[in-house]
Amino acid sequence: MTTQHNPRSFRKFILYRSEDECNVSGTGIVAEGIQFSSGRCVISWITATPSVAVYENIADVEIVHGHGGKTVVKWIDAVDT
Repeated sequence: MTTQHNPRSFRKFILYRSEDECNVSGTGIVAEGIQFSSGRCVISWITATPSVAVYENIADVEIVHGHGGKTVVKWIDAVDT
């Protein structure tokens, strides 16, 4: 069975960090991301030690990198409906 995805539902976001509790990534915009139509997310860190990571969904990104609200997802574009 093939799952149908709407390619128009790609969404871009940034991770914005107000406080760097680990003193690693700094503050401000620390990563760029995209959420695919499947819900999976890829983030690319724009820090001194850049890397790319894949997550099953945006909730996982927030759980791992949110640091209790010190880092938030800010959507860049809206979903087409």
